[in-house]
Amino acid sequence: MKMTDIIMKKRDGETLTESEIKYFVDGYSKDEIPDYQAAAFLMACYFNELSHEETKELTEAMTYSGDVIDLSAIEGVKADKHSTGGVADTTTLVLAPLVAACGLKLAKMSGRGLGHTGGTLDKLESIPGVSTALSMEAFIDQVNDIGVAVMGQTMSLCPADKKMYALRDVTATVDNIPLIASSIMSKKLAAGADVIVLDVKTGSGAFMKTLDDAKRLARTMVEIGKLANKKTVAMVTDMNQSLGRAVGNAMEVMEAVEILRGEREGDLKDVALNLASHLLILGKKAENKKEAYAMLQKAIDDGSGIKKLKEIIKAQGGDERAVDDFSLFDQPKIEEDYLSQADGVLAAIDTEKLGMASSVLGAGRAKKEDAIDYAVGIWVEKRLGESVKKGERLFKIYANDKAKSVEARKLLDEAVTIKDAYTGQHQLVYDEID
Repeated sequence: MKMTDIIMKKRDGETLTESEIKYFVDGYSKDEIPDYQAAAFLMACYFNELSHEETKELTEAMTYSGDVIDLSAIEGVKADKHSTGGVADTTTLVLAPLVAACGLKLAKMSGRGLGHTGGTLDKLESIPGVSTALSMEAFIDQVNDIGVAVMGQTMSLCPADKKMYALRDVTATVDNIPLIASSIMSKKLAAGADVIVLDVKTGSGAFMKTLDDAKRLARTMVEIGKLANKKTVAMVTDMNQSLGRAVGNAMEVMEAVEILRGEREGDLKDVALNLASHLLILGKKAENKKEAYAMLQKAIDDGSGIKKLKEIIKAQGGDERAVDDFSLFDQPKIEEDYLSQADGVLAAIDTEKLGMASSVLGAGRAKKEDAIDYAVGIWVEKRLGESVKKGERLFKIYANDKAKSVEARKLLDEAVTIKDAYTGQHQLVYDEID
């Protein structure tokens, strides 16, 4: 078998066999296939999209390119959740303690923020003392002990995906649905959970800008999950504005805490509970959504959800007092208002630019090695369709560097659209695919 023949075959729109796809993944993982041939292969896949069967075979080959986590030592059903990334998307910090408080085991491997999207690991590590660098033994023990653990992905998990994603990033082959689906699902399958709930974002702050693309990605990933005998559900949710009000690591943790205390309502809570309800149903802890929602709300009302968050923090080396005393988090030196320049209605917000504004303050990364400033971020005062007056606060900026605040303001200037009326069709949940 020769790589040039495989490239030529896909270039000409033919269907690849399981052995041909495995040959590419294995060879590239072991550095036996050079970058220039891998780039040619990915570009051929970009222009002649992989079929459902080819996507499944690529996902499977990538899954087994490294370690596949064995969670059999964890008692009961093991659940996992994944989001395709958004702004102020703090659903994991809300749903993880709630589903664990309801008796379902959540064994979650998460990533760090890059670009305009935040990362669950960065948010958790903004809690004083918390570590997400768990050994696999500690990870499994913690899930058995308290029902939930969140850790970073191991280097040995899906090495083929790491190499391929880095190459796709520099060869303009990222935005391809079969390649995106295989990248996400290979990591989810390798992580070893029994049930998987996916949150596929769509809109100005999402990677999938159009609803059609988001639905197609969701369907593709659910199909892959089912072919791998994993109970899988996907939700397609809106990212035309920030999901929560807080955009920044410590700020997002505080907002999640307020939801768990029963002190805050809104889109973030609604999406988190919707995702959590699917997990409880798939994990056979609830018969239907009505029962699942009742269980989750009870965990908020009786304090078992916030208690579980404290257990997570303590188990992962953190100071659980921060849940009750926000002054223990890193504090920003600068607080500034961003005011509306006109009367009208908040007609649109470029949520990607909002995320980039927070990142520019130091809450995110342009490169993987960049340091995070946990204290900084942006508080969102107004939601789509709400009326505003000239001089009224749209955002509160929290910064540690005046020059960075000035740069963030420029991005917010570009992000906000004030008009006489709101003509959009905002919908929080567009579809649920099972």
